[in-house]
Amino acid sequence: MRAVVQRVSSARVDIAGETVGEIERGLLILLGVGHDDTDEQVERLWSKISRLRIFEDADGKTNLSLADVGGEVLVVSQFTLFANCRRGNRPSFTEASAPDEANRLYERFVERARRDAPRVDTGRFGAYMDVSLVNDGPFTLWLDTDAL
Repeated sequence: MRAVVQRVSSARVDIAGETVGEIERGLLILLGVGHDDTDEQVERLWSKISRLRIFEDADGKTNLSLADVGGEVLVVSQFTLFANCRRGNRPSFTEASAPDEANRLYERFVERARRDAPRVDTGRFGAYMDVSLVNDGPFTLWLDTDAL
């Protein structure tokens, strides 16, 4: 699994002009599922994200986790995180999981996040989405379960 994690002041997902997910202070997670990913990667990735100390304390040091600040989470499916651009100029997405399995693991990730975070909103799997955010910092991380 791969995730782009952005610390945000706010974030929102719109589909056809309708807001389907929205958060205030917390994390926007763009989540990609690879063809070899399993429930184990879901747990490993969420465990890492939830404990990341990327929020500032009173001294301005990044010492606080999502739980420490009562942060919210917005999870958006993003199969393009598995783009392969080695050949030519058109990305290949053969490393991304098949849609049914990707959706299952995406939903599992959301379910897992909901156990820990006070609010978890989502986009809609497979939909064309407009994602808006105010990146706080900016602070953006790239995580891959193969490297955790």
